[in-house]
Amino acid sequence: MQETRILWADDEIEYLKPHILILQGKGFKVDTVLSGNEAIDKNRENHYDVIFLDENMPGVSGLVALETIKRDRPDVHVVMITKSEEENVMDSAIGSQISDYLIKPVNPSQIILTLKRLLENRRLITQKTVDSYRQNFSQLSVNLNDSLSIPEWKQVYRELVYWEMQMERGEQTGMEEVLTSQYTEANGLFCRFIQRNYIDLLHQKTETELMSHNLLDKKVKPLLLENDEPVFLFLIDNLRFDQWKTLQSLIGEGFRITDDNLYLSILPTATNYSRNALFAGMMPSEIEKRYPKLWLNDEDEGGKNMHEEELLGEWLRRNNFNFKFSYTKITNLEAGKNLANSMAGMMKSRLNIIVYNFVDLLSHVRTEMEVIKELAEDEQAYRNLTLTWFQNSPLLDALRKLQDKPVKIIITTDHGSTKVKRPSKMVAERSASTNLRYKTGRNLKWEDKEVFAVKNPSDAFLPKQHVSSSYAFAIEDYFFVYPNNMNYYVGLFKNTFQHGGISMEEMLIPYVELRRK
Repeated sequence: MQETRILWADDEIEYLKPHILILQGKGFKVDTVLSGNEAIDKNRENHYDVIFLDENMPGVSGLVALETIKRDRPDVHVVMITKSEEENVMDSAIGSQISDYLIKPVNPSQIILTLKRLLENRRLITQKTVDSYRQNFSQLSVNLNDSLSIPEWKQVYRELVYWEMQMERGEQTGMEEVLTSQYTEANGLFCRFIQRNYIDLLHQKTETELMSHNLLDKKVKPLLLENDEPVFLFLIDNLRFDQWKTLQSLIGEGFRITDDNLYLSILPTATNYSRNALFAGMMPSEIEKRYPKLWLNDEDEGGKNMHEEELLGEWLRRNNFNFKFSYTKITNLEAGKNLANSMAGMMKSRLNIIVYNFVDLLSHVRTEMEVIKELAEDEQAYRNLTLTWFQNSPLLDALRKLQDKPVKIIITTDHGSTKVKRPSKMVAERSASTNLRYKTGRNLKWEDKEVFAVKNPSDAFLPKQHVSSSYAFAIEDYFFVYPNNMNYYVGLFKNTFQHGGISMEEMLIPYVELRRK
């Protein structure tokens, strides 16, 4: 095992010799210096794991030395040791990214505990996570064998995402494969559940589940009726639940999260269906029937989401809401920058809808560009890439403009995406839809075990463009390919993130409410 190297900077280092002897007795290599300047020089000459830095040294103080040390070596752990608990001292130290601080006089047990936490944190997290997952594995397996309801499926999905993200914080142990296997099993059972129950879910008259077409009625309408505070709904297209959990801590810094929920996307889990249903407050076949000029089928020419604002306006009119509202769609960086500058003006509108398309664009770019495939080769990397984007996005700037305002904020999405791995042969006419996870058209032929088929579209409140039209939804991690030139398309699309079909990642999606702290 590599020796752990420690640098201790204190102008009264002779009084700390007992502490240093204890550390050396436990196998640590400890170098000592008497000033901030020496600490800076030593840090440049050697690779230290931890630096103990006295805050109050003559000449270059610990706080001044800290800034230079972190510029030279951002990865080194620095523990500030101080006689003072004054707030400004701590603010300055914490702002310079210290790993910990101790108040004089320090004792050996404090030092050992600090080192253990800093140096063994990853190992301890791994051990605790593996032990906890082992304890929960059996209960999760039992739950999967029960006849679960939608709320219970939401809880299963939450737990699986939680364990997946916890294991990422630690070291590789082999338990990741067990979790992946359980995750795959759960997704398969969820798909079977949807196949058995989806049509009945849509036709329930009472106790209906929260879904795309009733989200405005069940969630947004009550907020509009509460008081006159503006409501902001940010719809981040194609945002998975695990991606939301990655962003949550960053958003939670500025807001109080009052509702962190999941809702069920309708099928197909594709923008032209799920998002239109969300803003219209009705299912696709109902939109086509009631507002034929505002709906385009898959075979029709033109953009399929060009009338969201009009559909939203119709929903407001049906509910007798006569107030001013705004609808903004962000598809590029310049529009995002304009959004951040528009927040003050939007405060004058009772309801503000902001559709942000970046995550959906990211999934499509990932399919088309090898460099993005490498940056987001798996779910963890995909989440990290989403977080990197969000940290530097105009969307975060826009949210921060609302932190101290009396507003209600919703963050949600229209569908998620899943990583596809297995090709499923599909035979279809040239006019069939092009999506890899669902097909609609005439004379479709598919592999029964890999598909949820809706032969009568009206059963699922879906438009029927031809007498013989049907819908086929890929389940689990399948994606549709035509027999002609099959190997080429398998190579092109395998291991990409797609949406339109049935999986927990596509259908169980986040709905979040925020308030100012």
